[in-house]
Amino acid sequence: MNTQPPQPTIKPGQFIRKFFLSAFVVFSFFAYAISKPFTDPQGRLSQISPTPSVLVTQPVSTSTLTVPTDTPGATQQDSTSMATVPTATTEAPTQVVVVPTAVPAGLYKDGTYNGPQVDAFYGYVQVQVVIQNGKIANVQFLQFPSDRRTSQRINSVAVPYLQQEAVQAQNANVDIVSGATLTSEGFIQSLQSALSNAKN
Repeated sequence: MNTQPPQPTIKPGQFIRKFFLSAFVVFSFFAYAISKPFTDPQGRLSQISPTPSVLVTQPVSTSTLTVPTDTPGATQQDSTSMATVPTATTEAPTQVVVVPTAVPAGLYKDGTYNGPQVDAFYGYVQVQVVIQNGKIANVQFLQFPSDRRTSQRINSVAVPYLQQEAVQAQNANVDIVSGATLTSEGFIQSLQSALSNAKN
């Protein structure tokens, strides 16, 4: 008569469940062991933001993962106890947007502006001013006294001088050319009116 106790049989479903359970515990422990060297003693994970001027440090939020484990010697009803394995999750780094400061606009609006005709006794004076990047780029005479030889001779000197002075001064405050007082005064009045239309 055979007196040996019957050998316990392991069901295939129970074997597969224990196998995957053990593999999950090992994987969780391995993931925790890998993430441990990247955290400092205070439990913070330092990351460098993609933007070169911003350093972002985000705290690590920890959660517990409950994993069922088999306890040797336990009965069928209480053979499963619960073990907690800490896992680390990180939040996305905060994106910092730097808004550039606005560059102050120029004194004048870009464009071409004509001044009115001003009576200079021997003829009319009218100027045209060109504004680029908020500044006076060029001043042209549309009209100036040129019927008489004396006017031609005087204004051949006065016209380029007044144009250059206006561009340098960036306004109509220019010196009156000696011998061309009427042309200079007409230039100043026409230019002042054109610049008042060009102001922001």
